[in-house]
Amino acid sequence: MLHPQTNTDPIGAKAVLHFWFEDCRPWQWFRQRDAFDALIKERFGVLVASALAGQLASWEQESDQALALVLLLDQFTRQVYRGKPQAYSGDVHALALSQRALANGWIEAEPQRVRRQFWLMPMLHSENAAVVERAIPLLERFADSGTADVGRANLMELQRHGHYRRRRQR
Repeated sequence: MLHPQTNTDPIGAKAVLHFWFEDCRPWQWFRQRDAFDALIKERFGVLVASALAGQLASWEQESDQALALVLLLDQFTRQVYRGKPQAYSGDVHALALSQRALANGWIEAEPQRVRRQFWLMPMLHSENAAVVERAIPLLERFADSGTADVGRANLMELQRHGHYRRRRQR
């Protein structure tokens, strides 16, 4: 299991980024698989807990570390706490980081489309329709049309129901 050396040590951030963007395949990111959830919990559960507790705040100062923090708060929480309300417990912080990255020019400066996509995922996961609506052109510009289509579907659901129904069915 990975343990952060200190909250300023980027080793954990590098491990998160390498795992997500090098070791994993795109189909793993969006399909529910118990084995994948267990792997993330085993390897990164301590870092997820540290991120949720605010113990990795120093990661917010540099783009690669901040992206790793977004992954911990927005993606890994969904695997570690699948089926529980805690799965969404990092969303507010991840959204703030995403918006800060946009303001800082980090997303525009990122050369890899897939990394830009995950910078923007917290906006896509927001239950605030205005945030999701703002995300759609950003996804078209910085990610891809397929992800923007997911944003449009999310926006329609929020406009109809005011929330994501799949989150309330648990």
